[in-house]
Amino acid sequence: MQRILFVLAIAFFTGCAGSAGTGKSAAEAASLINREAIFGNPQRTQGRISPDGRHLSWIAPKDGVLNVWVAPAAAPDQAVAVTGDTYRGIRLHYWAPNSAYIYYVQDQGGDENFHVYASDISTGEVRDLTPVAPGARASIQALSRDKPDYILVGLNERDPQYVDLYLVDVRSGERTLVAENPGYASWIVDHSLTPRFGVIQSPGGVSRVVDMQGKQLTTIPAEDFMITSAVGFNATNDRIYIIDSRGRNTAALVSVSAEDGSVEVIASDPRADINNVLLHPTTREPLAYSSEYLRARWHALDPAAAKDLQFLESQLEGDIQITATTDDLSRMVVHAESATAPGVYYLYDREQQALTPMFATRPELEGAPLQAMWPVEIPARDGLTLVSYLTLPPGSDSDGDGRPEQPVPLVLAVHGGPWVRDSYGYNSWHQWLANRGYAVLSVNYRGSTGFGKDFVNAAIHEFSGKMHDDLIDGVDWAINAGITRPDTVAIAGGSYGGYATLIGVTFTPDRFACGVDLVGPSSLVTLVESFPEYWKPLLEGSWYKFVGNPEVAADRADMLSRSAISRVDHIRAPLLIGQGENDPRVTKLESDQLVATMEEKGLPVTYVNFPDEGHGFARPENRLAFYAVMEGFLAHECLGGRAQPVENDFEGSTIEVLAGAENVKGLADALARSEGK
Repeated sequence: MQRILFVLAIAFFTGCAGSAGTGKSAAEAASLINREAIFGNPQRTQGRISPDGRHLSWIAPKDGVLNVWVAPAAAPDQAVAVTGDTYRGIRLHYWAPNSAYIYYVQDQGGDENFHVYASDISTGEVRDLTPVAPGARASIQALSRDKPDYILVGLNERDPQYVDLYLVDVRSGERTLVAENPGYASWIVDHSLTPRFGVIQSPGGVSRVVDMQGKQLTTIPAEDFMITSAVGFNATNDRIYIIDSRGRNTAALVSVSAEDGSVEVIASDPRADINNVLLHPTTREPLAYSSEYLRARWHALDPAAAKDLQFLESQLEGDIQITATTDDLSRMVVHAESATAPGVYYLYDREQQALTPMFATRPELEGAPLQAMWPVEIPARDGLTLVSYLTLPPGSDSDGDGRPEQPVPLVLAVHGGPWVRDSYGYNSWHQWLANRGYAVLSVNYRGSTGFGKDFVNAAIHEFSGKMHDDLIDGVDWAINAGITRPDTVAIAGGSYGGYATLIGVTFTPDRFACGVDLVGPSSLVTLVESFPEYWKPLLEGSWYKFVGNPEVAADRADMLSRSAISRVDHIRAPLLIGQGENDPRVTKLESDQLVATMEEKGLPVTYVNFPDEGHGFARPENRLAFYAVMEGFLAHECLGGRAQPVENDFEGSTIEVLAGAENVKGLADALARSEGK
């Protein structure tokens, strides 16, 4: 839980082209995968085991809404739902250290003003542990086996910018103030649920880590802020495990003295940041770590862990993650996933070296024509290497060399963040769009995390600049490799990917046949000005450093010049925009102002809004509605691939088409049918 404390948790979420007949024919031999199988609720997901090993848990639909289910470990078929969400669905859950409760967080309509809830697994009673005033936000700060009946939560009720710490007795619900925040951007808490350090960000982005008396333990230079993060304390609370890029390029696993800040390096990878650490649940010793360049790989630090990893990798397909363990470390829940095999969960008995399947996340996709994902390294024009991922339509690559026999239409799918990354594995967009006849390319442009701080910091002041050049270099690579043609390329993405889409159709209007923007900002100025209050203590090391401070005149002018809103006249390709009305990260203003300007100029735009969504579409009814529109837009207005007819895709959705329904073939009729039911 503490890994996020050093890292800014401000990742953005996630005339037409000529003939595209080649792409359509390439996929004709494959069956059309139903959109609901890809974008509907998973049958089950997020498998876990309780710390005492007596129960299993997962998230699965109850009456069509995702809830948490718990079953005896010896009788998984006796699972019962222990939560009762009826609308938005629960997306994450955690076991209490005492194995008696399930914790989760939930907001209202995507506003991200979360509350923390506890469900008593023996009774199914759910209690809001953080009843706060409207507009306040709660978070789980720490759990500990040393205080198994308590949870440390953070609340910004007193001051919207700063999180105060409260200890909650989960049995009674009693809440006690532990520490009022004197100006920390984040906290570091030990296993006694005692706050030990606070992180203060200074102008310029340097972060100081200070103890509760204000004495400085260490500093985090601005260049290291985005990829340096705390993992947690050791068992005796005198050292902190940190993913640390200070003094090196790629982030290593280190141990930092809580007394004097001295550093001991435990492990590192010269090609990629360490991105995950497996700690022993009671001794807190590091057992293994993973890093990811082209694909995620685990490395053992302990002989027993080496034996486990060797066995698991020999038995399972794809990349693996250990998602939960018992306190005695006798059993683990292991998640395995490859591009063609959506997540499968297993229960692993370490003593017996035995794997028992728990469930497949999307069993309805078993036997579907899912396609291989090809990791590729693309050279950027200035010499950087862009780790990227390519998926091709079924039937287009008969010899299996990762290149189609003939060029096919391509969708450049841009990840959000920008401080996250694309990875190998099952990807819903890749499989969906490939099945419809398109190649799909995802480029880890500069600024993406995982490849060292030099790669991240190469994005400073490069929004719409070299970050966009990287995307264009990816498209040019695909054209030169014979994967696609210059006139059959679309760009699409969410959050930063939506911003990149808007930059693509305004700064490089001749490069893309169309664009799909989900919750993307049209102006960097209004984006940063509208950030929620609780982001502001961390802006110096992130948005101000990378983009600019709109209160500084020169920065403001530069930010506006890097925004699509300043170049609307350049748009020549059709544009589809999707927005969540309650989005606190990229507010509805970003889409409203762009659409209004486009309509004033008579430019084609289709604008879809969801009144009960935020930064992304959580409700499956809304996902299915938007992707039905997007599929029709790509097929009929842009690239000419296959499209599944809109049938019941709008049923239960709150979809509003605020502009341009007439621009997507069949959309107006589908809306009329939906409204007539």
